[in-house]
Amino acid sequence: MPNRLIHTTSPYLLQHAHQPVDWYPWGEEALNKAQQEDKPLLVSIGYTACHWCHVMAQDAFEDEEVAVMMNAHFVCIKVDREERPDIDQVYVAAVQAMGLNVGWPLHVFLLPDQKPFYGGLYFTTTAWKKLLIQVKNAFREHRAQLSATAFQFTQVLNEPEAVRYGFGSPSNIFTQKYTEQQFLKLYQELDHEYGGIRNTPKFPMPSIGSFLLRYYFLTQDERAFAQLNLTLQHMAYGGIYDQLGGGFSRYATDNAWRIPHFEKMLYDNGQLLSLYSQAYTVTKKTLYKKIVLETIAFVEREMVDPEGGFYSALDADSEGVEGKFYAWTKKEIEEVLRERAQLFMAHFGITAAGNWEQGANILYQKADSSLATAEQASIACAIKQLFSVRAQKKHPARDDKMIASWNGMMLQGLLDAYHALGKDHLLALALKNAHFIEKYLLQGNQLWHSHSKGAPGAPGYLEDYAWVARAFMSLYQVTFEEHWLYTAETLVQYALVHFYDAEAGLFYFVKHSEATLIARQKEIFDHVIPSSNSVICHDLLVLGALLDKKIYTATAKKMLCNMVPQINHAPLYLSNWAVLSMLQLKPIVVVAVVGPACKAWTQAMRQHVPSGILFAGTVEKSSLPLLANKKPMASKTTIYVCHQGMCHAPTHSVKEALAQLAQIS
Repeated sequence: MPNRLIHTTSPYLLQHAHQPVDWYPWGEEALNKAQQEDKPLLVSIGYTACHWCHVMAQDAFEDEEVAVMMNAHFVCIKVDREERPDIDQVYVAAVQAMGLNVGWPLHVFLLPDQKPFYGGLYFTTTAWKKLLIQVKNAFREHRAQLSATAFQFTQVLNEPEAVRYGFGSPSNIFTQKYTEQQFLKLYQELDHEYGGIRNTPKFPMPSIGSFLLRYYFLTQDERAFAQLNLTLQHMAYGGIYDQLGGGFSRYATDNAWRIPHFEKMLYDNGQLLSLYSQAYTVTKKTLYKKIVLETIAFVEREMVDPEGGFYSALDADSEGVEGKFYAWTKKEIEEVLRERAQLFMAHFGITAAGNWEQGANILYQKADSSLATAEQASIACAIKQLFSVRAQKKHPARDDKMIASWNGMMLQGLLDAYHALGKDHLLALALKNAHFIEKYLLQGNQLWHSHSKGAPGAPGYLEDYAWVARAFMSLYQVTFEEHWLYTAETLVQYALVHFYDAEAGLFYFVKHSEATLIARQKEIFDHVIPSSNSVICHDLLVLGALLDKKIYTATAKKMLCNMVPQINHAPLYLSNWAVLSMLQLKPIVVVAVVGPACKAWTQAMRQHVPSGILFAGTVEKSSLPLLANKKPMASKTTIYVCHQGMCHAPTHSVKEALAQLAQIS
C-alpha cells in the first residue's frame, strides 16, 4: 500500500510513496501527530536527482525491519528541498550549528515541537539501525538533556544575522582600494592551475566568475581575466561538461573538473549560460560560443515543457547506476567509431582500464591539445556518432517540476546568450518562457514557487521574486515592452511589503504572513546560487536607475552598506555582493535609444559593452520618466548615453555611442 506521499506532486516525494516507511509530507498532520503521541520527528530531506538519496532509499527505506523501527518510534517526514527550501535552510543551519557536515540526503531528529537535537547525512543500513535505536533510547531516557540541547540550537538559529555571523557596523565606504583588497583575498582562495575554488568537490561558482569579469573591466588586472578564462576553459574541456550532448553537471569530485557527479541542474546551466555568454562578448572565443549553443541545445532537448517552462533536473543515475548513461568502455567506442576510434580515444583520454571506475571512461578533453582541421572534423563526426548511439540508451530520470527562481535564471541566461549572439531563436525561447511564468507561476502580484503535475506548489519565496524580477527587467531591455519592466517592479514592491525587515535592512526568505518554522532565515551568503538578498539588491539598483525612483536605490544602498564590512572581510562567499559594491564606484550608465531602429541598435551595442550597462528604449512614446523628454532627432534613431542624471550629446551613430561609453564605463 502506498503511504501519504502518493497524494503529493513532488517527483522526489513520489519516489518514496511506495516504501514501507509511513512517510508524511511536511504539514499539520505530521506535526500534530508528533505532539499528540509525544514522538520525535525524523525529517529526511533530499531531491530527485540526488544519487546518495537514491542509495539510502534503496538500502535502508526499502528494508522492512528498518521501516518497522521508524514507524514505531518516530513520525517520519520526507521533504523535497527544492519544493521547500525554507525547511531545508532552517535544518541545514541547525546541523551546521551542531558542528556536522551538511549535504543531502540530510536527516534531522527533532523534538515534537520541531526543535532539532541531532542530524547527519547518508547512513548505511547497519549504521542507520544503530542510530535509530540510540535516538529512541536517548529520547526516552535523556529527554531533559535533549531538550536543553535543542533549545540551544534553536537559540542560535534565531540570533540576528549580525550576531550569528559577526557582521561589523554598517559602512557606506565604497572605494577601489577596498575592491582591490576583496580581489586579493578571493584570488588567494582560487585554483590557479585548473580554475574554480581551491578544494574538492568542485562546484561551479558563476558569481565568482562575474566578479572576476567585472573587476577586470574596472582595473584591467590581467590576473582576474586570466583566472576567469582558466576556469571557463577547464570546465568546458572537463567531464563536468557533457562532451556529447552539452550542459553541465552539478559538480566535479576532482580538482581538474574531470570526474563529475552526473546530475544536471537547471540552475547551474542557466547561470553558466550567462557567464559564458558574457565572456564571449569580451573574448570572442569560439569555444565559449560553442558551449553556449550546445548548452541551449541540451536545455531545449531535455528540459523544456511544451508550454515553455523549464524542468528542474536530470538524475545522476540510470538503470540504478551512477553515470551509466554518460560513461563508455574502450570496446564500446571502438565498435561505434571504428576507424575514427584511435584519434577520438587519444583526444578524450580513453583507456582499456578506464579513466573512472570498473573499466568505464568519462569523456574529457586534453585542454592543451591542438588538432588539425581534418582531425577536428573527424572528432566532430565521432561525437555525432556516439551521441546517436547514446540516445538509444535508457535516459536518466527527469524532475519535471518547474521552479520560479530557476526559470528566472534560465530566462536570464537565454537573454544573455541573445545579447552575445543575436540569434532570434534565443529571444523566441526566452519570450515563451516568460509567458509560461506569467500564466502558471504568477497570480496577480504574487508568485508560486513551483508548478508540477498541473498544480502550483508553495507560495513564492524571496528567491522567486528576486530572480523572476531580474529576468523580466532584462527582457524589457531587449524588447522595450514596458509591461515586463512594470511587472518586475510589481514583484519587487511585493517583496518590499511582505519580506523586508526594515530594521535589519535585509529581506527574510519567507514572507511575514507564512506559518513560521522554528526560525526565520535571511539568505545572505553567495554559494553556487547567489543569495536571494544580493539578487534583489541588484533588482533595486536596476529599477532605481530605469524608473528614476530614488527609494529603490536608497534601499539597495542600505543593504549594501550593511554588508560592506563582511564583503571586505570574506569575499569568497559574498562574491555577488562584491559585484554590487563595485557598481557603486562608478555611476550606473543608462543608454536610451529612441526611434524605429531602437531594438536593432541596442542589440548591436550589447555585443560590445559590459553587462552592467542598462538600456531603455522606445520607437516613439514611453511612460518611463527616463524617456519622457527624449525623442528621435530629425526622425532618425537617436542614442542618449546618460549617467548621474546627465546625458552626452545625442548621436545617430552606434560607433559614436560606443565611444562615449568607453569614456565613462
